[in-house]
Formats: sequence, C-alpha cells, structure tokens
Amino acid sequence: MAEKLTEEELVTRIRGEITDSLGYMGDTISQQREQAMEYYYGLPFGNEVEGRSQYVDSTVQDTIEWIKPSLMRVFASGDEMVKFTPHGPEDVKMAEQASDYVNYVFTKDNPGWEIMYSWFTDALLSKNGIVKVWWDEYEEEEREEYKGLDEIGLQALLMKGDVEVVEHSEYDNDFGEVEHDLVIKRKSYDGKIKVENVPPTEFLISREAKNIQDARFVCHRVLKTLSELREMYPDKDLDHEELGSGEEDELSFSSERLERYAFDKSANYWEGWGNPVGGSAEDGLRTYWLHESFLKTDFDGDGITELRKVCTVGSTVLQNDEIDNIPFVSLTPVKIPHKFFGLSMADLVMDIQLMKSTLMRNLMDNMYNQNFGRYAVLEGQANLDDLLTQRPGGVVRVKSPNAVMPLTTPPLEPYSFQMLEYLDGVRESRAGVSRMSQGLNENALTSHTTATAVNAVMSAAQSRVELIARNFAETGVKDLMIRIYELLYKNQDKERVIMLRNEWIPVRPDVWNDKYDCTVSVALGQGNKDQQLAHLSAMLNFAGEAMKGGLPIVTVQNMYNLGASLVKAMGFQNVDDFLTNPANIPQQQEGPSPEEQTAQMEMQVKQKELEIKAAEVQIKAQKIQQEYAKLQVDSQLKAEEIQLEREQNRAVAIGDT
Repeated sequence: MAEKLTEEELVTRIRGEITDSLGYMGDTISQQREQAMEYYYGLPFGNEVEGRSQYVDSTVQDTIEWIKPSLMRVFASGDEMVKFTPHGPEDVKMAEQASDYVNYVFTKDNPGWEIMYSWFTDALLSKNGIVKVWWDEYEEEEREEYKGLDEIGLQALLMKGDVEVVEHSEYDNDFGEVEHDLVIKRKSYDGKIKVENVPPTEFLISREAKNIQDARFVCHRVLKTLSELREMYPDKDLDHEELGSGEEDELSFSSERLERYAFDKSANYWEGWGNPVGGSAEDGLRTYWLHESFLKTDFDGDGITELRKVCTVGSTVLQNDEIDNIPFVSLTPVKIPHKFFGLSMADLVMDIQLMKSTLMRNLMDNMYNQNFGRYAVLEGQANLDDLLTQRPGGVVRVKSPNAVMPLTTPPLEPYSFQMLEYLDGVRESRAGVSRMSQGLNENALTSHTTATAVNAVMSAAQSRVELIARNFAETGVKDLMIRIYELLYKNQDKERVIMLRNEWIPVRPDVWNDKYDCTVSVALGQGNKDQQLAHLSAMLNFAGEAMKGGLPIVTVQNMYNLGASLVKAMGFQNVDDFLTNPANIPQQQEGPSPEEQTAQMEMQVKQKELEIKAAEVQIKAQKIQQEYAKLQVDSQLKAEEIQLEREQNRAVAIGDT
C-alpha cells in the first residue's frame, strides 16, 4: 500500500506538471497562436524594407470574421440550442422541461451569446476555445427588524437559520412582561450555474492528453490580487510575506499574452500590471498567480488514483479536494485524431496571407515606379535635390544635355493578378468561405443561373462551414449542455418558477432522470434551408390532398407535425403561436365499440346480480331484525309475568299473616 502524499510532495508534483505543460505549449502551441494573432491583427511581418510598400493582407481576419456569422446563426439564432430526448413515454415531459431549462440557464442566467461568440473566436483563431462551467455557491444577507417579541418568540427567531443580531433592546410592557426589539441579519446560501470563457493563455494541459476529462493534468492559471484571494479563501490567513512574489520564473513572461493586447498598444500596461514583483505598495493590490490544478493522483495512499482539485499560490496550498470531473469544455474547428489541440482557421490560411501580402507589395511598388518614374542621372551633372523634389512644374537643374534620362519600368504582369485569384480560390477551398457565400460575387448570380445551380454551388461552398458547425456541436456545445444538466441535477434542490413556453413552470432539477440523451440542434446552410422549406411545403400539400381524398395514410397529428416543422424551418421557434397541437385539444366522447358494448352489458348483468344478492341479504337482515324484536317483546312479557306473579305471591303471604 502506497503512503499518503504530503502537501509538499503534492506541490512538487504540480510544479513539475506546470513546467512540463508550459514547455510543450510555450515551444510549439503558444508560438503558433502568437503568430496567428499577429496575422489576425494585420501586424507587420518583420521583413519590411524602408521606402517600399509595407502592405499587409487581411486573409486571416477576413476568413474568421466571415465564418463567425454562419456559426452564430447556427447556434444562437433560436431559443432551442440543445434538446434532451426521453428514454420512454414517461420521460417526455421531463425531457422537454430539461431542454427548456438548460437553454434558459445558458442564455438567460449567463451571457450565453457573448460566451459563445468568444468561445468560437478563440477556437477559430487559437486552435481551441475553452469555457469553464461550475456550480457557484454564494451567500445572501437580508436585514430584518422585529418589535415587541416575548421570550419564546425571541428564542424561536434566533433558532431559525444563520442569524446575527445587529441591534437588541429589551423592556417591560404594561403587564410587567419582558419584550424585545431587535434588528437581525439573516444569511442564506444558494447557488447557480456559472459559465465563463477561459483565455487560451490561462489554460494548461498535459502534453499527451487527448481530451480534457482523460487528461492527467489540467490547470487554470490566473492573476489575482491579494484582496481577491482573501475573499475567495476567507478561512486562510493570507499574508504577502508568506506568499512571496507568487510568480514563478517560467510564468513571469508570456509573449502570447502580450501579443493579444499588442494591436491596441495596451501590451506595456498589461505587462506592468501583471508583474507582482513591481506591484503596488498597497498590500491588497499585490498580484499573484493562482493555479487551479486538476490532477489524477493517489493522494490518500489507497493505491487508487482519484481526481483532485488543488489551488496553489507559489508553494502555498489554498484548497485540496476530491472532485468528480474537470469543469472545462473545449472545441476546435479542425480536430486532429488522438490529439487535444486541433488546427485553427488561421493555421489553414496564414501562408496565403503572407503570399498575397508579398505579391501586393510588389504590385504596389511597381505602380509607384510607373506613376513617379525612375531616372538615370550622370553623376555630378544634375542637381539631385531638384530631382527628388516631386512637384508639378518643378525644374531640375543640369550641367549637360541628357544628364537625366527616364528608365523604363516593366508593366504589371497579368500573371500576378491571376496568382491573386488562384490564392483566393485556395483560401475558399481550405476555409469553405467563398465570395458567393459572402455575397461579393455579382457575376455568379445572373438571370441565366438556375436556382438549382445556385443551391448546388452554395451547398458545396458551405459544406466546410457546416462540418465545423457539426464538429462544434458534437465535441463542444453538447458537452457543455450535458455538464449544465449534471450540475443542475446534483446541486439545485430548490423549486424555481420561470417562464417557459409562454407559461410559468415550477422547475426541480433534482427530480429529473439521471440518465439522458442529448442532441444539439445544428441548422443547415441557407441553400439547404431553402430546399428544406420546399420539401416540407410539398409534403404538406401532399398530406392535405391525401386527407381530402380520404386516404388513411395521414392523420391530424401528422399534419400538425408537418406544419410545426415548416414553422421551425422558417426561423420561428415558438410553434404554439401559430399552430395548436391536436393532442392538447379535449376530444369528444365517441360511441363505444362492439367490444366495449359487450363489456358494458356484462358489467350491467354483474351489477344486477350484485343488486339481487344485496336485496336478498337485506331481506334476511330484516327477518333477523324482526325475530330479534319479537324475542325482545317475548322477553319483556315474560319478565312482566314473573314480576306480577311475585307481587301476587307477596300479597298472598301478607294476607295469611
């Protein structure tokens, strides 16, 4: 049996994991993400030559910004992002409520749209987007005032919950009884789901990890002030002298972190703010690296590894608990099998941006030369200041004829423009973002272009984006919604009344089923959506004609389902505003079937038999009651006769005397 780890050994293990993951991510992943951000912001490449064009193409930014609207429309255009499917007919209502409430928690209790926007942007630009989801417990405080309480009422009040007396006074009333006036603060504890984005620079994972939940080590590292740490861990007596600088040498500088703020010239400010060594003189404003580590370790020495959450600042352990799962969810646009980090859209098109920038610089330099010209000058025979001063009507002083002669600048080659068109085509094939999908190709949509051809081209262009959307749905959004479901099921034990489906519904997640199936609603592209609308309309017309013709292949419920699908395909999520489900309409009672009639007759016969038997029992009971009454009368007469006979005998005895 292994020995239990000490906190010092645990801290050593964590520091080793941090160093290893930083070495992996800093040498490869971080450098690639830093380069992607430089390309996204359109920063210079570093090979610029003074006096020549320094144009920088925006291929990376254009690609990402054109993909994001499609993805946001897929996931955030409606109210139903996720749908839980029931296991049986008894779970239908529960599944509907779970779907509505999970969507409500993400979009209403949290800034769902903003979270998803940043989540997708991080994934498209920095390989992986990370969100953190957890159950956040918090404390609420209410102030209450009471007057004229007797001793019993006072004791009963103080025994309810966590009560702190703020003001208290006692006095005798008119009857000589003691009464109390007091002001109290009552503390109550509650919780809610919290979802927040995690910057890629704050997330660490072991280099051999394939996914988050199976990873040996995952860490969220963030800068916190000493004041924030004291609020987070009030039971710890934190002092800056004990915590030290709070920043390890390998974490003191992050070029990727600084590059994120370089485009708006705020990098220098960030670097200064994030340096604890040169921090504020105020004790509470000193900053420290807080490492929230999740690692698999045999801390208790029982021979079985468990998942633990360990929060540290330097070598100081602030929290060490065993937990069930790691509270992070990741998604990536291009997933690489058996690896955690995938490819970003920036990775796919950065080389195209470099090539287009180089071509455009050469073209612009050539155009400058053609516009302003180049000259051959005999040395010492012309005034160079006059020659370099470009102005209309300017005079160039020369000492001999032909001292200044124009040089012929080669014309712009058409191959350059063809190369630019070729690179745009390569970008479209790699990223799935075409000029047609962007609405920029006016020649593609002419009067001779059929709708079928347009839909085919649009579908082909959007297939890559749809694949990214499906990848996001299955590997990221689905996991996030399942995690929210699990947290609600385990933690929310209080009823909550919210507006769902245009009515106030009480929700108790702790009574839900702990087993579930989850599907994520992923919309289709515009072209495919038009096809879907056309197909649903055709099916609806066919079903209507079948019902008119009396064909027993379509029911009223089928018609409603078709109509509901058509309404949702049009972009309206609340079907009840347009259609009424026939299942919710009270049905009129129809005549019974022959089987039911036979059963009813048999029941009537049995009922008659029971009525006859009951009558017979009643007659017998009446006879018994009559016989009992007769016996009572006979007994009464007999008693009277005996009494009369006694009296007669007594009278005779008195007469004889």
